[in-house]
Amino acid sequence: MRSRYSAFAVGDADYLLRTWHSRTRPESLELDPAQRWVGLEVLATRTGGVDDRSGVVEFRASYRHGGRTDDLHERSRFVREDGEWVYVGAL
Repeated sequence: MRSRYSAFAVGDADYLLRTWHSRTRPESLELDPAQRWVGLEVLATRTGGVDDRSGVVEFRASYRHGGRTDDLHERSRFVREDGEWVYVGAL
């Protein structure tokens, strides 16, 4: 989760696509360069440990856009695919 947030913050769409589950991954991803991610708060986790195959992360990510600060609040599902954690989607 934190690495994907960091990828959003630096505009690394390739990393985001690589860490997206193959069944739910979009063909392309266009990030808005005017949107600045300014903070991440992990609110809760469920499973997702070393021996788990899936997990859920609830987070709040803050961003600035058009002179205004707002946030994204999401519960995200992750699974292991080929040994790596990948984002499946929002719950």
